[in-house]
Amino acid sequence: MKMDADLLHSPAVGFAEEEADMNDWELPLAFMKKRHSEKIEGSKALAQSWRMKDRMKTVSVALVLCLNVGVDPPDVVKTSPCARLECWIDPLSMSPQKALETIGANLQKQYENWQPRARYKQSLDPTVDEVKKLCTSLRRNAKEERVLFHYNGHGVPRPTVNGEIWVFNKNYTQYIPLSIYDLQTWMGSPSIFVYDCSNAGIIVKSFKQFALQREQELEVAAINPSHPLAQMPLPPSMKNCIQLAACEASELLPMNPDLPADLFTSCLTTPIKIALRWFCMQKSAKLVPGVTLDLIEKIPGRLNDRRTPLGELNWIFTAITDTIAWNVLPRDLFQKLFRQDLLVASLFRNFLLAERIMRSYNCTPVSSPRLPPTYMHAMWQAWDLAVDICLSQLPTIIEEGTAFRQSPFFVEQLTAFQVWLTMGVENRNPPEQLPIVLQVLLSQVHRLRALNLLGRFLDLGPWAVSLALSVGIFPYVLKLLQSSARELRPLLVFIWAKILAVDSSCQADLVKDNGHKYFLSVLADSYMPAEHRTMAVFILAVIVNSYSTGQEACLQGNLIANCLEQLSDPHPLLRQWVAICLGRIWQNFDPARWCGVRDSAHEKLYSLLSDPIPEVRCAAVFALGTFVGNSAERTDHSTTIDHNVAMMLAQLINDGSPVVRKELVVALSHLVVQYESNFCTVALQFIEEEKNYTVPSPANTSEPGNLTPVRDSPAIPRLRSVNSYTNIRAVTTARNLNKSLQNLNLSEEGGPVAFSPGNLSTSSSASSTLGSPDNDEYILSFETIDKMRRVSSYSSLNSLIGVSFNSVYTQIWRVLLHLAADPFPEVSDLAMKVLNCIAYKAMMNARPQRILDSGSLTQSAPASPTSKGTHIHQAGGSPPMPSTSSSSLTNEVPKPPTRDQPSTRPPYTPTLGGQAPHSHQFPRTRKMFDRGPEQAAEDGDEPCGHRNYISAALQTGLCDWSAKYFAQPVTKIPEEDDLQSQVRMERQWRFLRNARVKRQSRSITQRGVSRLDDQIFINRNPGVPSVVKFHPFNTCIAVADKDSICFWDWEKGERLDYFYNGNPRYTRITAMEYLNGHDCSLLLTATDDGALRVWKNFADQKNPEMVTAWQGLSDMLPTTRGQPSTSAHSAGMIVDWEQETGLLMTSGDVRVIRIWDTDREMKVQDIPTGADSCVTSLSCDSQRSLIVAGLGDGSVRVFDRRMAPNECRIMTYREHGAWVVKAHLQKETDGHIISVSVNGDVRFFEPRTPDSVNVLQTVKGLTALDIHPQANLFACGSMNQFIAVYNANGDVISNIKYYDGFMGQRIGAISCLAFHPHWPHLAVGSNDYYMSIYSAEKRLR
Repeated sequence: MKMDADLLHSPAVGFAEEEADMNDWELPLAFMKKRHSEKIEGSKALAQSWRMKDRMKTVSVALVLCLNVGVDPPDVVKTSPCARLECWIDPLSMSPQKALETIGANLQKQYENWQPRARYKQSLDPTVDEVKKLCTSLRRNAKEERVLFHYNGHGVPRPTVNGEIWVFNKNYTQYIPLSIYDLQTWMGSPSIFVYDCSNAGIIVKSFKQFALQREQELEVAAINPSHPLAQMPLPPSMKNCIQLAACEASELLPMNPDLPADLFTSCLTTPIKIALRWFCMQKSAKLVPGVTLDLIEKIPGRLNDRRTPLGELNWIFTAITDTIAWNVLPRDLFQKLFRQDLLVASLFRNFLLAERIMRSYNCTPVSSPRLPPTYMHAMWQAWDLAVDICLSQLPTIIEEGTAFRQSPFFVEQLTAFQVWLTMGVENRNPPEQLPIVLQVLLSQVHRLRALNLLGRFLDLGPWAVSLALSVGIFPYVLKLLQSSARELRPLLVFIWAKILAVDSSCQADLVKDNGHKYFLSVLADSYMPAEHRTMAVFILAVIVNSYSTGQEACLQGNLIANCLEQLSDPHPLLRQWVAICLGRIWQNFDPARWCGVRDSAHEKLYSLLSDPIPEVRCAAVFALGTFVGNSAERTDHSTTIDHNVAMMLAQLINDGSPVVRKELVVALSHLVVQYESNFCTVALQFIEEEKNYTVPSPANTSEPGNLTPVRDSPAIPRLRSVNSYTNIRAVTTARNLNKSLQNLNLSEEGGPVAFSPGNLSTSSSASSTLGSPDNDEYILSFETIDKMRRVSSYSSLNSLIGVSFNSVYTQIWRVLLHLAADPFPEVSDLAMKVLNCIAYKAMMNARPQRILDSGSLTQSAPASPTSKGTHIHQAGGSPPMPSTSSSSLTNEVPKPPTRDQPSTRPPYTPTLGGQAPHSHQFPRTRKMFDRGPEQAAEDGDEPCGHRNYISAALQTGLCDWSAKYFAQPVTKIPEEDDLQSQVRMERQWRFLRNARVKRQSRSITQRGVSRLDDQIFINRNPGVPSVVKFHPFNTCIAVADKDSICFWDWEKGERLDYFYNGNPRYTRITAMEYLNGHDCSLLLTATDDGALRVWKNFADQKNPEMVTAWQGLSDMLPTTRGQPSTSAHSAGMIVDWEQETGLLMTSGDVRVIRIWDTDREMKVQDIPTGADSCVTSLSCDSQRSLIVAGLGDGSVRVFDRRMAPNECRIMTYREHGAWVVKAHLQKETDGHIISVSVNGDVRFFEPRTPDSVNVLQTVKGLTALDIHPQANLFACGSMNQFIAVYNANGDVISNIKYYDGFMGQRIGAISCLAFHPHWPHLAVGSNDYYMSIYSAEKRLR
């Protein structure tokens, strides 16, 4: 018999012969959805760097021209001929003064193309004083905005090493130096400087040195105020200054006569013109026939009209330079230079061109901050091609007037982007073309395609969204929301959903620009596919999330009615988000809540509470929770609604999904906050009841190694290495780490070091307690709450039924008690918080206080601290409490009213509900419910501050977790469907293994097993085995004792894992099943209090984790315990699992068989057994929809689950006289029912006939029995300590007696047995802790 180990090493050839069983691929998987595998929490918010913290404008521009036309400076020897043009004007073509003025006017025009709104001031051939006056006045007017200083020094000497530039004296007889230090002082910051002169790099260096000197002076002045520097006016800091210089410190400007003299200025202010001229001067221009410098001057069109040749070239130039910058510059520098200020961005885009052109003439332009070199970037070739295509059309356009053909540039770039999207690997550099896609959004022709590609890009994940935002996509897609084009709707909705899933702060921008109206109309459009409406409602849910302006705007836009109409949409994700959206618009926003009341929103939401999708039920609970929570004013009407909603919610107490039950606790906690005083009264009653009532605790049965802790003392760990329920829970949830427990070296997560229960990673909500602020102990321990819960089910709480409607509070309190004992730790933790918070407040109110200050004795009641004070008590007659107690429920301490101030409202006389003693005065030294001694709130601070006690701490993260869906790739193939993925390969391997196990085991069982007594495994289990279960395909066996599970590898004989199941002390594990045994196995355990828990990651070196847990049978109160030797004992809880349908049948000490659908995580059907005794065995067959149940009264009942509950029992066999140990339905189409009773009679029934078709007699006094599904064997374990194995004819094939095992160990009384579903292996557990496995003889295997 080959097992996994061989399989792993088997040659690949072996796999070719065998095919994985097709059925394995088709079997549904239970509990493998995202909600089971992920933590329910939102994604970490990305730090958003894309938003410009400070957008700036360049508001003033100083144009300083030192030309002195006709007089060359002494230190430059010019060539002849030489570059002459300044601002495209030849200064020698007119009189010097006129030339100067024309050049100045022209320069101003060139700048105005880029920033028409700025104030321009020219200073032509100025003196030092004129420059000073100009700069200081511009700075004064600009305030905090940016000022530009443009310096042309072509008619003065070069800058000096001391940091000076030159201007003139009054009558132009001398050159006067102007220190850059002074210029900095006059210009201030933020400023931008452009230097067009030779050796301009010197100025940049001096500027930096002076700026540093300033910083040091500022520091000195800050440290030492008496220093002479501190007395002077402080020099402005130069941190925020930008400089652009034409060349390095040692370089002269080019003098080529074909170029303008101010080449640098031309590149910065007339880039297209100079770029085309330069293109024509290259050798390659000869390839474009008929293009001359004269022709270039005649290019038709305007720069800002993208449909003309000139406009299109300008547009392409902008796209290319932007793209080069985005790909080369660090992100923050790109943001600062290319996105903060329009003029700066234009100058820097043009500076990239200057670098390219001037470097070809051995000039290197300099900038501060410095840019990486960009002149060799590949995108320049795309520019050359675009220019080439445009110029080649020129002769025919100008001469023959032919139409202009648009450039293919943008189409090609989009195609490149598309190739990147389609072909790229997972981890790759961002696409170069992103900024171009942005430019294309401006053009109507390509807009649809660009949006489509942009959407596909954003779908790659949050990193892609962040990139797109950093490029500057935001204003474009915001503007597009004003478009009415229907074909853009799906794309825009998709893109906005992606953006908001990553950065929800955009809600404000949307509302400001009325963007929400766009999505409201998409949601209301019934022709829109459900996916797009889902995204629209998600976007609206983000807009209204904790943002009152958004809530107001959407309420006006009729959001609530729109949402309510879509509640019954067949698309589950849409239903889920519609509910979340409603919940969010109601949160702390009363007008929306009343609008909901008018549309009876709560009643429409009720239908979602039974939705087949757990996330939708969850969203509905969330919505109803915010609907009843935190309302300001109370009226009879609203109180009635609250009670109705509460009772509807209470029905979800036994929902199969822990996610739903967690949301339920939070929803009920809103209600508890709302009616705090009423709940305090109920809490006191329950606490009283619990003290006076002793529950017959089943935990008192003496059991080896189980010390039952005395109530109220810290629970004592058991002698075994697993701790009792309260303890282990206390440890795993950091709940009440009493000092005594800490001394027992309980590590923070696990138990004592000897035992590692996988740190029970399920419990994440271990936050600080909600009880008293300075006490780390819960008032109500788990034990107390558990007892309270059972008291409340035994005793009728008569004392509380006095007021008709108090029962609502009592019932909700009971629901919370029930949830505090929930098998899923996160649910019970939340419920414990709510209960303890109220218990704490109730106890504080009931405790008589010492009066510290005699002056504070006043009889009048203090003013109601909350706006709803009076309503609570008078509406509908809930019991009023003594008035002070109502104020004690808030953060306020009653302030004694001053003598002349009338009492704000007459004191109540305590009636009905006031039996509990209440204080009449509080000590004034410390507030009752402040958040701890450190942060006592101001007296008048916020009347409902304490409310945040529950509500702030209680959140489930459901909404944020659901929003993650939109941030993740939607269009990507899921990994499990990708044939090459590792997940898929592993699955294929498992299915091949399954096929091999089935084939090999079948060949053995078909030959017939003649003996079964070869012991292949024996080991001592940590606890007495009560249930054993073989894994169907690997070599693992699970052995449960009372409350823990041990995993053994029966082939290697080693222990794989041992962990604690988490059931309370008085319960035991009575059944186990492997779910998804064919694939990713989970283990389901059932305990006799009706709880079901599902575990993953066991037996594989990881920590076992609870996937889910729920109350499978609610009304099972564990009664007496013991082995089912006589029918007086209980059967516990028994289950049968149907992988094909995902249905779980449960029954036991109840009168029904309850069927759970694990896919929907809800109860689908209760089949009444019609008997007066417990169900002891269940077996089902999905093909025939039959369920067979064996009962404690000896009857065997057959049910057809397709029929109505009252008529689905189709057969009852009453041939056994005693408790049925096992009833088994064979899976074949004409399979028989085999049933066995305690008396050892085995009966075979044909489901269609009323009498047994065969009877065999085995040993009397059976304690355990199992039937092998394939080999037709059954094994009986009896009281007298031996095991008999029979074949189908009733012949004993093996008798295993007093087996001498390990160290002469004998078999103790048999506690459980189980056959392997395929191999002929029999596992036997006995009361002396030993666990052994027997198999057929070796030669067969």
